[in-house]
Parts: sequence; C-alpha cells; structure tokens
Amino acid sequence: MEKKFLLSAVAAVALSLTGCVTETHNAIQTEKAEVSITRSVSGKKVSVAIGQFANHSSYQNGIFSDGVDRLGSQSETILVTSLQQAGCYQVLDRSNMNALTRESGLAKKNQKILGARYIITGDIVEFGRKTVGDQELWGIIGHGKTQVAYANVNLNVVDVQTSAVVYSSTGAGEYALSNRDVLGFGSTAGYDSTLNGKVLSLAIREAVNNLTRAIDDGLWIPE
Repeated sequence: MEKKFLLSAVAAVALSLTGCVTETHNAIQTEKAEVSITRSVSGKKVSVAIGQFANHSSYQNGIFSDGVDRLGSQSETILVTSLQQAGCYQVLDRSNMNALTRESGLAKKNQKILGARYIITGDIVEFGRKTVGDQELWGIIGHGKTQVAYANVNLNVVDVQTSAVVYSSTGAGEYALSNRDVLGFGSTAGYDSTLNGKVLSLAIREAVNNLTRAIDDGLWIPE
C-alpha cells in the first residue's frame, strides 16, 4: 500500500513538473523625448518633413555590405517618433504618399497636403559594437562579458525656401549589456541585436532634445 502510494506521489510530482506551462507578459515603459514647454503653452508648432537619414559610419558599410542602409531606415523611424513626442513639431509624413493618395481616392476626398517649413536630415557619423570580458583567477572563480553599443548622430534643419541650414544638433549614447558567471552559476547571454535600436533611440532622442531646447531658447525660431 505504501509502495503504491509512493509511486502515485512520484507520478504526480513528475506530471506537475513536465505538464505545467507558464506564460508571462510585461509592458515595458520606454523613455520619451522632452516636451517643449514654450511651444506647448503657445500652441505654435514647427512644420517639418524628414529628409534623408543615412548611415555614414563604418558599421555595415564594408566591402561585404549588401548596400541596404538598415541603420538609416531604422533611425528615420525613431526620429519621426521622437519629434512627435516633443510636442512642438508638426511632423509631415512623406514616406507613405502612395498609400495616402490611394486611400484618399477610395474615400472620394480631395487631398490637402501641407508643405513643410523645414526639412530635417540626419547622419549616423559613428556607430560601433564591442564585447569586453574579464576573468577572476584565470577564469576558475568566474568570468564576465559585456556587450557595448555606441552611436553618434547629427541632425540638420534645412530651410525649404532658401536651402540654408538654420540649425544643427548632435546626440550620442552608449548602451551596455553585462552578464557574469561565478563558480559555474550566473547568466549567459549571446549576441543581442536589440542593442542597435536601443543605442540609436538614445542618441537620436538626445539630438532631438537639443534641437527642442534650442527652440525654447530662441536660437532658431520660425517666422
């Protein structure tokens, strides 16, 4: 009887370990660009369109590159979001003109496309990744590894009427992911491609913040 009970208990434990599926989810709070206090109060927004955003760094631009500017395209999307979050820009979408025209025709509505006062262009002037590690007692006690991504971007504000660059701003950022193993215990992490987007968001957001502060400080104010 005791043996039968023990077998049942073992089977129940095994079933609970192998048959249990756990699903979790979590909303992550992301950082946003600074809001312009001056423009938020006055309600006047600067109409801008996004020009070319290109990766001019050596990253993914070697002889083995396929010619697709993935960092530039990703940066353009991040820039649109950061400018919109600042609250003082009227960001005009030029990347979906064909879709807008099609939908306007389906709705039988005439388009009233607004013209931008300025075009904002961007350049990734520096981008890089590296992995650094350390060992404790030649790796016997433990070792660690840190993945580091760095980005430096420039933004130029161009007057569409005169083609003059009326203001420029820069932003840079560094993102690091670390893991450590001590006596065989600890976390291990492979190559994390999300660091590219994270460090670009950090650098572009800083450049947009500098651009917005310049508006609040009266360094470039539209007519």
